[in-house]
Amino acid sequence: MENCMIRNTRYFLTIFFLAFISFAVTCSGTNQEDDVDRLPVVYEDVRIGLVVDMGSTEGKLVTTSISMALSDFYHVNNGYRTRVSVLSRDSHGDPLQALAAAMDLLQTEQVEALVGGQSLLEAKNLAELGEKTKVPVISSFQVPSSLSFTKYNYFIQATHDTSSEAKGIAALFSNFDWRTAVLIYEDDDDWRESIQPLVGHFQQNAIHIEYKAEFSVSSNEECIMKQLRKFKASGIRIFVAHISERIANRLFPCARRLGMMEEGYAWILTARSMNNFQDTNYLAKEEMEGVIGFKSYIPLTEELHNFTLRWKRSLRLEEVVTRMSVCSIWAHDIAWSLARAAEVAKLPGLSVYDLLEAIPESAKHKGLSGDIKFIDKKFISDKFEIVNMIGRGERSVGLWNSGSFISNRRRRLSSTKALETIIWPGGSTRIPKIRSLKEKRHGKKKKLRVLVPAGNITPQILEVKTDFKTGVTAATGYCIDVFETSILPFNYEVEYIPWPGAINYKNYNDLVYTLYSQKDKYDAAVGDITITDNRSSYVDFTLPFTDMGLAVVTAKDKSMWIIFKPLTLSLWLTIASFFILTGAIVWLIERHDNADFQGSCFQQIGTLLCFGFSTLVFAHRERLQHNMSRFVVIVWIFAVLILTSNYTATLTSVMTVQQIRGLKSNENIGFFSASIAANVVNDNPTFQGPRYKGLKTADDFTNALRNGTISFIVDEVPYVKLFVAKHPSEFVIVKTESVTNGFGFAFQKGSPLVQKVSREIAKLRRTEKLKAIENWWFQRQTTSATSEDTFHPLTVYTFRGLFMITGVSFAFALIVYLIPWNRDQRQVVLKHFHRYVSHRFAREIRPSPTTPNRQNENSVI
Repeated sequence: MENCMIRNTRYFLTIFFLAFISFAVTCSGTNQEDDVDRLPVVYEDVRIGLVVDMGSTEGKLVTTSISMALSDFYHVNNGYRTRVSVLSRDSHGDPLQALAAAMDLLQTEQVEALVGGQSLLEAKNLAELGEKTKVPVISSFQVPSSLSFTKYNYFIQATHDTSSEAKGIAALFSNFDWRTAVLIYEDDDDWRESIQPLVGHFQQNAIHIEYKAEFSVSSNEECIMKQLRKFKASGIRIFVAHISERIANRLFPCARRLGMMEEGYAWILTARSMNNFQDTNYLAKEEMEGVIGFKSYIPLTEELHNFTLRWKRSLRLEEVVTRMSVCSIWAHDIAWSLARAAEVAKLPGLSVYDLLEAIPESAKHKGLSGDIKFIDKKFISDKFEIVNMIGRGERSVGLWNSGSFISNRRRRLSSTKALETIIWPGGSTRIPKIRSLKEKRHGKKKKLRVLVPAGNITPQILEVKTDFKTGVTAATGYCIDVFETSILPFNYEVEYIPWPGAINYKNYNDLVYTLYSQKDKYDAAVGDITITDNRSSYVDFTLPFTDMGLAVVTAKDKSMWIIFKPLTLSLWLTIASFFILTGAIVWLIERHDNADFQGSCFQQIGTLLCFGFSTLVFAHRERLQHNMSRFVVIVWIFAVLILTSNYTATLTSVMTVQQIRGLKSNENIGFFSASIAANVVNDNPTFQGPRYKGLKTADDFTNALRNGTISFIVDEVPYVKLFVAKHPSEFVIVKTESVTNGFGFAFQKGSPLVQKVSREIAKLRRTEKLKAIENWWFQRQTTSATSEDTFHPLTVYTFRGLFMITGVSFAFALIVYLIPWNRDQRQVVLKHFHRYVSHRFAREIRPSPTTPNRQNENSVI
């Protein structure tokens, strides 16, 4: 039995030992496998060089987009054995610096591909470099598809199909029956070359380009206005613009001022222009209301939405870009294609040629921009969205693709009927029409002979120049701008005739009389001609196009003591007296029981004054023990609160609207000698009293006001506005008087143009275009302080009720305090008096000690 048990025990021990050995071997194998799995994976690094202008918005967007795209790609494709890394260089917007940066990347970093080329010249330089070094160069920017790029085997371009876009614009013209247009483009190689496909398709479709206009980035608004006036005079109302955002920001405000953004006009923007616009430029988009444009179509997918949200979170706080640009979306898809191409090539130490071959195969995927098409070394976007600018946003009206219009409901039609309703400039839904040849012949312009005063000394109001070689007179200025805008709808050709020497009131009277007396030579007179009753006897005036009346201007008060001006001296003294009175009453009430109000004589005076004035800022530190003293302080703090709020409001008024001093008899008033202002101030009672001084130039005005020779200037409102606009920090309009009738245009008696032009002026005023023209010529709006804004300092009389309430409250508190004091003091006095009287009289009536003895003695006897 024992032997059996021993054998069984040995058997179980053997089985247990074998099982333990097997388990240990298994665990050891597993640990070895885990160690193998935990070995770091070595990736093949494929370096890509990025050369962009880091200071530009487009450069920042593309850089961020590529970085995020590669991060997303390798998060999805974690098993890939290659990793594309991007090395960036800043081109600073200079083609030579871009070339130097690319060469540095090739020599020092041995990059295997280059991404860049923000301009045509940059792209050509990089393409040439890539061809010599056998390195692929990829441009994700909207560089025009030049024929010169076809010779470069290593240049790959992401762009929209300019030929398809040109077909779409030409089809739009054909469907709207437009046969004439004005072509506006940017004076730059990039823009000039990229407009050629559109010009070619216009020629093929018999669309005549009446005018071509080139605007450069340096073109000022005066140059743009001059060209637009020429276009408007030609009667053509269909415009195609191929320009950058910087020029568009100047072009469309000028067009609106000239009335070229109203009903009857059409503006079309190309895809390159629309793709460049940023969502943040709301003011520019408001000026473009009614414009339609072609735009590279980017489908709104969930992937794009999610990527855009993460991209926005990656932006710095100071960057206000609201959506990704077309170029940045293309850059995302190019980054994915490069990452796929690097993996397809596989082997380390790739030849550049293998990577170039792999890119077309890797481009066959759906990116954020939709289905990617790679044709002839180009990532092509051939679908376009047609957008209508409304307010500050864009409204999609349809698509253009493969030679046909597509509605937003995906109906494909060859005509524009597939498009949604377009809101044209002026808010109209009617398609603008061009004038026929017959209408043009019948609509031949009539000549309008206009007299203009040539002696004006303010070119912003009116400037007249005559070319002595050609004899042609040109006029510019605020008056001319308003006149040409008002006369434009009536198909007149204006001929300006200078009137020399119009420098004073009498000369302008002579000009008006000349217009009246020489009806066969002159039709109208335009300029800074004031409407008067005398002149109206000879000619008919339109409605005034300026503010009526005279304005008074003075130098701004720059005194260092302006903080004391809101209150008069008597009020300052009254307030100070009440501060001291408050402290005295509180001290009188508290001094018996409150240790804070006790001490030496000087300490008590200091406490009295300090407590009184500290109530101004509610910072008194002494604790009050009597209810009457608390009552006094509450009433005075209420009064102080009212006084300080009124002081603050009045000081604000003083700082914003300078104090208007009255036209006193001892102050000099300046005006232009022999002007209409001189006549008015002498005849109108409003200006009677002061001494007047005639001046000749605006510089005389400036110097006289600065040195105090004159206190005020009186002149017609337009001149004064212009004067103050030149010196906004020194002078201010303080008063206006409607004693003149403003400027008007003069026509022959009975001329039908008077009512027509007056109606146009009224329309300009109602639509605030007249104000816009004024702001344009005067550069800024001047703020005038009318008589209602006149500053008057606060007086004691203003707050008589407040001080009366405060004084009565103080008297009440003092009386209430003194009544108990009088009662106690009276009782003390009476007590002392009774004691004194009782003591005094008690001694007088008390009997002497010897008196009873004497009586006893007498009785014994």
